[in-house]
Amino acid sequence: MSSNAHIRRHRKPRRSARNTLISTGVAGGVLTTLAVTGAASPASVQTASPVDTVEMPTLGDLVSQGADEAVYATQSIAVQYELRAEQAEAAGKARKAAARTAKVAAEKERKAAEAAAERARQAAEKRAEEARAAETRASRSTQRTLPGTSTATAPATAPTTNQAPASAATGSAAAVAAFARAQVGKPYVMGATGPNAYDCSGLTTAALRQVGVSLPRTSQAQSAAGTEVGLGNLRPGDILYWGGKGSATHVAIYVGDGKYVGAQNPRAGVGMYDMGWGGTPSGAVRFV
Repeated sequence: MSSNAHIRRHRKPRRSARNTLISTGVAGGVLTTLAVTGAASPASVQTASPVDTVEMPTLGDLVSQGADEAVYATQSIAVQYELRAEQAEAAGKARKAAARTAKVAAEKERKAAEAAAERARQAAEKRAEEARAAETRASRSTQRTLPGTSTATAPATAPTTNQAPASAATGSAAAVAAFARAQVGKPYVMGATGPNAYDCSGLTTAALRQVGVSLPRTSQAQSAAGTEVGLGNLRPGDILYWGGKGSATHVAIYVGDGKYVGAQNPRAGVGMYDMGWGGTPSGAVRFV
């Protein structure tokens, strides 16, 4: 025995058989526990706490996650494009609606302007017609009733030997008489000057206009104008008047052969009459 053997720190501890068995049993128990844990059912794994069981992501999990993210990104882009398309469509519809509204408003304004212009035109025509009617009424304030038919059957005052027959008229006078004869049968309309209707002074005005002579518009003014001629010295184209000179109530055109053409009244219209029918004229004036 060594001289230092009795000192404790220099002595190797002996491992007894009992300690060996205990160590072996512990190791076996650990291995058995690991084996049992590995063979445990999935339900046991799911019920284990996160501390006891930690699942590490696999390559498949990572690939699947990346694919999901790509799908989500694609869907997001598609949704954005769809939203933009809807916004563009809505904007287009709004522009079309605004254009339709503007068109309707413009059409309404155009129709309103046309209606206003038409009303103004009608009002102006009405005022002009009223003015002509007032002038005619003033010129006929004392007008007596004249023949009512275009074919006189009553005895007529025979023309004097100095009255020229229609065949004797020439030039402008013949043109005036021919125009007057051509108007027989047309209606009488107060204030009308032709070509489809006349009043008395409107007919004489239109007849003299054919040869370039401009007459005053009213019976009174016409009776005061021109050259006064005697009823025994008439020739075609002369203007006959009834009433006072300058205050005549009716005028007509002498056409020869002891007859005259006049626009008598609304019932008779324009007709041709014998000189003595309805009263002898007060006088006559000559313009051609």
